[in-house]
Amino acid sequence: MIIQCKKLTKTYKGDEGAFKAVNNATFSVKQGDFVVILGHSGSGKTTLLSLVGGLTKPDQGEVLINKVSNWQQPDHCLSTMRNKTIGFIFQFASLIPTLNVLENMVLPLCFAKHHHDHTELAYDLLEQIGLADKGTAFPAQLSGGQQRRVAIARAFMNQPEIILADEPTGDLDEDTEGEILSLFKKYNENNTTFMVVTHNNDLGKSQNSPRTLHIRQGVVSSGDM
Repeated sequence: MIIQCKKLTKTYKGDEGAFKAVNNATFSVKQGDFVVILGHSGSGKTTLLSLVGGLTKPDQGEVLINKVSNWQQPDHCLSTMRNKTIGFIFQFASLIPTLNVLENMVLPLCFAKHHHDHTELAYDLLEQIGLADKGTAFPAQLSGGQQRRVAIARAFMNQPEIILADEPTGDLDEDTEGEILSLFKKYNENNTTFMVVTHNNDLGKSQNSPRTLHIRQGVVSSGDM
């Protein structure tokens, strides 16, 4: 198993008292799985993804990536794991406005101890999302959808074992969504593991042998597409 979550719990304090965003979640993900996480707004989907990726520390339970517990290792080891093993696709593009598209693309490599010139890979990914001519453009010169596509492509720059994606196609038109899902399928067929948060029940159907996790009020359960 590449991902193991054991009795994972995260509690937040709200106006009406404490609530469990994730409540005693236990599940495993195999290398090469494509996992779709479905749930209503506020059900705990984003928190679950953040816990799996080592961005948020659970109150109880643990997450193991490649059999190593996220929070039972030094901070620098956790940071290295996130950089080398996981590609994050957040709800918002989060591009650096003072860097052009190519510089934003290669930014994850700057945090690696050993990296080479990955310009060719960056342009290959940009070509796959229809933005090969935008390498020297700055984020302000792109539409919101174009910025989103760059952020999605950037997640693949470190050629990670795992992609964690939070509503990756939520604000894209149908044609662009198709391009992104084709990119996901290509990497998934090459054994990249995906966990994708979405409201779209049909998203996983474009992939090979998808799995579904449902989350409701922080409780995770399995289901079929």
